[in-house]
Amino acid sequence: MLTNSVKTDGLLKDNTVLSAGMVISPVIICGNTIQNALALIYAFTIITFLSVAAASFVPRKLPYAVKIIIYALIASVIYIPVRRLSTEIYPDSIINIGIYFPLIAVNSLIVYQTEVRFFKQPRIQMLGSLIFCILGFDFVILLTAFIRELFGNGTINSHVVDVDTVISGISQPFGGFIFLGIMCAVYRKIRSLIEAEKTDSEVK
Repeated sequence: MLTNSVKTDGLLKDNTVLSAGMVISPVIICGNTIQNALALIYAFTIITFLSVAAASFVPRKLPYAVKIIIYALIASVIYIPVRRLSTEIYPDSIINIGIYFPLIAVNSLIVYQTEVRFFKQPRIQMLGSLIFCILGFDFVILLTAFIRELFGNGTINSHVVDVDTVISGISQPFGGFIFLGIMCAVYRKIRSLIEAEKTDSEVK
């Protein structure tokens, strides 16, 4: 049975992007439209989950460097059919995302967190933790893309909407960097307030 800490870890308590600072490049560079975000969510979710699940069967006694190479090879094999399907479902977005799409196959959840986090847990707990770490990325990039597309282009999922103020810079990489920085600051401030409140309640 999954504990509450596992259920929220990676999504709320220790968000993959906002707290841990992992997989931020696709969010900054490509998370400027909902279509781009959906394409990345589709690829990231499938590749990361299947890669880590398959990599969990690799013998633990192998040298660390060898295991990382094997994990990357597993992810690369899974990437091939995902890429083919993506070009059918999100053809324009794949072009817009460019080099950041194949880089998903070597994201930090696969090549780093496997050893330092996931594989130290029982398999069922590991899968639960993995799912919520993936959802943490999915949530952030979708929210980021919605806001940046709305205020940067005046559209929602490519449909024009009535927005009083359009800030074109927010849809650019430098705008994404600033916006994500603000999101991280707000997220960490909320976390600190919640933790402070918990501490005060425990003292009382």
